[in-house]
Amino acid sequence: MSKVKKGVYDFLRGSFLTDDAAFRNWRIILFVVGLLLIMITSAHKADKKVIQISKLNKKKRELRAVYVDTGTILMRMKMESSIREKAKARGLAPLKSPPNKIKVTIKD
Repeated sequence: MSKVKKGVYDFLRGSFLTDDAAFRNWRIILFVVGLLLIMITSAHKADKKVIQISKLNKKKRELRAVYVDTGTILMRMKMESSIREKAKARGLAPLKSPPNKIKVTIKD
């Protein structure tokens, strides 16, 4: 059996975990497993934040639409023609003559 085949066969059997230098191999394996767990955890947290940002952007667009709709309704309510119609419904009409200026003089 060649040296390469023997090395692959020993690796597949797991003899690197049970031989004399196993303690050094276990430390490296545990270190790599720890790094993998940290990487997986951070990836899940990043995915959660991306989903949360997406939800907040959707809510922001909805609120912006409500804001624009409310603004257009307010502008229509403030228009002079709209105010005249409401005043006419209450029996009010615009003046036909301009208002008179009243001057008050006080004598000491």
